[in-house]
Amino acid sequence: MVGAIVIIIAVIFILMSAGKPVSSTSEVSDESILQSSDELVSQGSDELVVNVYGHTGEPETGFDPLLGWGCGHVNFEPLVQSTLFKSADNGSMINDLATSYSVSSDGKIWTVNIRDDARFTDGEKLTAEDVAFTFNTAIGSNSELDMSNLEKATAINDTAVKFELKEPQSSFIWKLRYVGIVPEHAYGKETYGSNPIGSGPYKLVQWDRSQQAIFELNEDYYGEKPYFKKITMLFLDKDTAFAAAKSGEVDIAEIEISHANQTIDGYNLVALLAARALGVSFPMQNDTGKNSLKGDPIGNNVTADIAIRKALNIGIDRKALLQGVISGKGAVEYTGVDQRVYGNPEARINDSNLEEAIKILENAGWKDTDGDGIREKDGTRAEFKLYYSSDDQTRQALSVAVSEQARKLGIKIDLVGASWDEIYANQYSSAVLYAYSNIDTFTLYLQYHSKVADDTYKNPGLYNNPVVDGYLEAALKSEGQDEATKYWQLAAYDGNTGYGPAGDATWLWLVTTDYLYMVDETLDLGTPQRNSGADIMGNIYEWKRVTQPARH
Repeated sequence: MVGAIVIIIAVIFILMSAGKPVSSTSEVSDESILQSSDELVSQGSDELVVNVYGHTGEPETGFDPLLGWGCGHVNFEPLVQSTLFKSADNGSMINDLATSYSVSSDGKIWTVNIRDDARFTDGEKLTAEDVAFTFNTAIGSNSELDMSNLEKATAINDTAVKFELKEPQSSFIWKLRYVGIVPEHAYGKETYGSNPIGSGPYKLVQWDRSQQAIFELNEDYYGEKPYFKKITMLFLDKDTAFAAAKSGEVDIAEIEISHANQTIDGYNLVALLAARALGVSFPMQNDTGKNSLKGDPIGNNVTADIAIRKALNIGIDRKALLQGVISGKGAVEYTGVDQRVYGNPEARINDSNLEEAIKILENAGWKDTDGDGIREKDGTRAEFKLYYSSDDQTRQALSVAVSEQARKLGIKIDLVGASWDEIYANQYSSAVLYAYSNIDTFTLYLQYHSKVADDTYKNPGLYNNPVVDGYLEAALKSEGQDEATKYWQLAAYDGNTGYGPAGDATWLWLVTTDYLYMVDETLDLGTPQRNSGADIMGNIYEWKRVTQPARH
């Protein structure tokens, strides 16, 4: 009851802030939470009200691509800005502003030709100078963009731009895919995010901080124009959004997995694959007393033993986790990138095999000599800590389930719910339940290439395998994406070694989780892009309304 009241009050506050009268709170039920707001409710067939938390959340710095909008931790369609490339429904790259591109034989020079009919919403023509300005400004402007390998971008003429890289990087195509182009003549770092000028399919016309953003169709857009002329994007948490869907006052609401088995009249539950992998990172080094640059401890004598890592990968029942923790809304996961085109099926193993897992432990010398149910080896107990975000119920549930299954193997996992600051301080000496969803292939390089303990969350186990390093470097130096894919796959497993469970078992990957949405049954979302569940609006050009919504 208290939770319901909190939800109701939260939405009422949004409506009052938007300037619409609301009756006394004692008379408002969750069936009519948003009913009185004409500004928030889409009454026309070509108007849309959405709450897609995973797509954006609210951008703290506004709708500025150079500060993370559209191309930060979760890549998504920026709506206001155009990008050089887009994704097709099957996940492949297709042109947007770009008309073609080429890469030099040494992989360091990328030349992109762009169309000549794109204009910004202030009427100015978009040229290669704007593209070069965007990427040059992006260098060092936002750590999530990671433009550290870009030396400079130069406009060759109005319709061609040259990108000079410090080192070959086949994955640079993903930067060209998601970074929205801003106008050189109208960009100000402090002001642009609140009043963005772009050349995308929509223009921002209103932003009420902590409440909503309203987008209207850009009538001068050069590409295929979307069906919807107005989009109101609400900034509600997922529980509040679910209540708004129950009232029938939003078209799309992203919801928590805890609501996966609930139904709402007039809505369809849409589960979109996102290849958002959750798994346990293992410290790969022994504890020798070393510390990171910040003084955090390095090493764990239990997880550094490959027998422990192999036994957990083979013994854990991932299907049970999938069904029991996330209601089947996802898939089992073995390598962290199983669903990607650059995933390697040969790197996977057959799991849920307690007998084989126990044999691995026994042969490696891990035995329960004192009968307490926990194995030991050379005086060391098979026990380690597993950290997870205390704010994430799914990660907590997965951690509990993994620890319970591990006890059947004689391995004790001590659970620690903590803040991210505390997690990062312990990631080199303890296991961590992490989630990864970035589709940029450069993530693989950052995740598994050897590095120093620099206290960033990439490669938290400090994995160091020269053979894998070689494959990752070869992938970046590849001339084409097909060749790069071959090396990305070999890094996972080459028949002898690799980061996957068939190789060094650097992680205990568990499941991938779908992104869940309650979608008004009057909407046709076309064909969602492959593995881009966080970017539900990536194919906004295909959306339409098939019947008039029946609002309460």
